[in-house]
Amino acid sequence: MVGKFISFEGPEGAGKTSVLKVLMPRLQKQYGSQLLITREPGGTDNPVAEAIRDVVLSPAYPTMDIRTEALLYAASRREHVQKTIKPALAANKIVLSDRFVDSSIAYQGAGRELGMDNVRALNDFALEGFLPDCTVYFNIRPEIGLERIQAHRQNEINRLDLDSIEFHQRVSAGYHQLAQQDPKRIVVIDAEQPLEQVIEDAWQAVNRVLKMEE
Repeated sequence: MVGKFISFEGPEGAGKTSVLKVLMPRLQKQYGSQLLITREPGGTDNPVAEAIRDVVLSPAYPTMDIRTEALLYAASRREHVQKTIKPALAANKIVLSDRFVDSSIAYQGAGRELGMDNVRALNDFALEGFLPDCTVYFNIRPEIGLERIQAHRQNEINRLDLDSIEFHQRVSAGYHQLAQQDPKRIVVIDAEQPLEQVIEDAWQAVNRVLKMEE
């Protein structure tokens, strides 16, 4: 692999998607067609992964078995990596993904209480050990994140938004554990700062990985 792969992570309402949208024009100015922005579950031009996304996030399936959920995420991720991310990296592209494997370990492993090691092992099978070069984690207390969603989000309400505060607290604790276990890969940003500072911190994190100057 000769390109760079950076994932963006955070609990609900952390603002990572909004920050990524602000960073896109800066990065496109520098890299143009070398830049690929994607997201999970699903992916760019990936019909299988996108079909799985439609099922796993739909509020129409509130009683989905939690192991089924974890398996679906892993299956979608396998397609995403094999059909989108690895080919882009082989073509020397810079890939930025809104969520990746840490989401499954935090949400299904910690949040759903399937066990972080169990979900990690499931995804190791799916990904054969493949990980991002860097993960930018937007840290926010779950209570504040959920308040943001209620106040600002008007369109996509998914199954995860409807879970209890206790679920989201477990997810947050899972992310913190991951950050402690892999501090070289996971860069933690305080997402409760003013938006301008969050954007700047994220830009600096990406900049360090890509070794570029604004």
